[in-house]
Amino acid sequence: MEEVDHLAHERSTAQFDVEAMKVVWAGSKHALSVSDRMARLVASDPEFRKDNRVTMGRKELFKNTLRKAGHAWKRINELRLTEEEASKLRFFIDQPAYTDLHWGMFVPAIRGQGTDEQHEKWLPLAYKMQIIGCYAQTELGHGSNVQGLETTATYDRNSDEFIIHSPTLTSSKWWPGGLGKVSTHAIVYARLIVDNEEHGIHGFIVQLRSLEDHSPLPGITIGDIGMKFGNAAYNTMDNGVLQFDHVRIPRDQMLMRVLQVTREGKVVQSDVPRQLIYGTMVFVRQTIVIDASNALSRAVTIAVRYSAVRRQFGSKNGGPESQVIDYKTQQSRLFPLLASAYAFRFVGEWLKWLYQDVTQRLQANDFSTLAEAHACTAGLKSVTTSVAADGIEECRKLCGGHGYLCNSGLPELFASYVPACTYEGDNVVLLLQVARFLVKTVSQLGSGKKPVGVTAYMGHVEHLMQCKCGVQKAEDWLKPEVILEVFEARATRLAVVCARQIGSAANPEDGFAELSADLLEMAIAHCQLIVVSKFIEKLQQDIPGEGVKRQLQVLCNIYCLHLLHQHLGDFLSTSCITPEQGLLANEQLRSLYSQVRPNAVALVDAFNYTDHYLGSTLGRYDGNVYPALYQEAWKEPLNDSVVPDGYYEYVRPLIKQQFRFSRL
Repeated sequence: MEEVDHLAHERSTAQFDVEAMKVVWAGSKHALSVSDRMARLVASDPEFRKDNRVTMGRKELFKNTLRKAGHAWKRINELRLTEEEASKLRFFIDQPAYTDLHWGMFVPAIRGQGTDEQHEKWLPLAYKMQIIGCYAQTELGHGSNVQGLETTATYDRNSDEFIIHSPTLTSSKWWPGGLGKVSTHAIVYARLIVDNEEHGIHGFIVQLRSLEDHSPLPGITIGDIGMKFGNAAYNTMDNGVLQFDHVRIPRDQMLMRVLQVTREGKVVQSDVPRQLIYGTMVFVRQTIVIDASNALSRAVTIAVRYSAVRRQFGSKNGGPESQVIDYKTQQSRLFPLLASAYAFRFVGEWLKWLYQDVTQRLQANDFSTLAEAHACTAGLKSVTTSVAADGIEECRKLCGGHGYLCNSGLPELFASYVPACTYEGDNVVLLLQVARFLVKTVSQLGSGKKPVGVTAYMGHVEHLMQCKCGVQKAEDWLKPEVILEVFEARATRLAVVCARQIGSAANPEDGFAELSADLLEMAIAHCQLIVVSKFIEKLQQDIPGEGVKRQLQVLCNIYCLHLLHQHLGDFLSTSCITPEQGLLANEQLRSLYSQVRPNAVALVDAFNYTDHYLGSTLGRYDGNVYPALYQEAWKEPLNDSVVPDGYYEYVRPLIKQQFRFSRL
């Protein structure tokens, strides 16, 4: 294929230092260097090719995953990669695999919930991958309601063992990745029963398969739950089903950092606070927010580059047609998604800090910020994953018909990303948890209890309930303090109205159920305010690189004003702004789109994604889209033969009118 950069002109119009922006996106020079090296390592290794993935059958696809995971482990050891490098390497291989759950859930669960003795016994085996683990919490009948899980773990004092059992069909573990065909062990969550008394849900380390021949151990029924949405995508993962028939495990395989069961069957709370478990949840949800920025930025890269290459309509005097990216309708759909990718990146960075802060406080027995941090991460997980999933689909539409081809990279990206809206907490359920926390915060304002962290703004409730937005001309919408106050006022007013209505209900729980749709909007307003405020805070820092800060300011304003446009009803109904101010915000937004236009391609270049990682004919760095589409077509297995299989049986008789009709 010709070596021409069809996007060179687009890159020449950039008004900022792209290399410096790459550092901002990666988080640091070190992070960029690690990321860049690992991306190139994967892209240059033929073992990791993935352009043939969507044409594979499920069995072949799954075997391909096993081969890649094995090869990755070999390379990690040969090159003596650090944990950080190994994690980036797996990220760029870009194929969901059993290793995701082993490193992402099994190991952290033992680390977070196991005792020192359990760490010594199990972690070395897991680190060397001599055992492969998964995380078996979700059941056929229960996901979000963890307290409703039905699997039981009953202590047998005579043998000093727990009996793990699935009493019903709906108690079957269902969905855990890695479980279906690979995992040798699982952290199984079950109802702890001692002397016929229940003690809540706890984790147990259970061996599932023989370490000699991989066959399921006695009492264990296990398998894969079947094909999932989309071509390839999450079908590389063996999501599984698991049933226990009175399976016995030693007592010391219950994770006992927080609660212990003694040899005599006494249930003893350890001196480690229960709240530490929430620290792990904060950590996992922080990584999910970063993943949202990764997935969205990837889709936006494809859509921006292709929109600059594709030309439609608008030809004057026989000249070239207009680039699709020049149409305002394209810009108004695409540029807010570009801005959101950056916004989620920075809120994800801040969440890393929050996790460290919460962890240090928990170790010092300070739980004052925990409820707020828990609500904050739950809400941000919900909002960012919903926007990213919808955003990937929007990017597919922005690529017109060609976006529907698997080789555009977008259908597979969408299908493999969408589960994020459900796992680690269903997005609607999480927002209702946030709403509950906010209503409680508002109801305690009168008692002198000061709201902390990202809810601190509610401490200024009197001011925020009556302040008026001072915007008089479009440029006034560029002032961060104006934007911040308007978003704080909207969140506060929605929360106060909901809290009042619940307070006046005969029964608060009934009130909560009745108002749940309004409560969702209130929670979203609060979460959007967090993202807005963290983007604004980022811009108060020193950001090196010519023109870099200027570009981020434009993106921040697009992010904020597009949200204002999307939720205009909220801002107007709570009298935070006037209709005229809403029109001025739209006017300012249009002008901001024009400012992004010359920088759009450079802004996605700053994500520093290799063509291998993007896996897209439309999102190629060089913009050489049409030859790529044409070449990909001939790789389709149907084109292996000129005359298709089945022609002589079914098509020729039709054309020649040679069908024999059976007489009825």
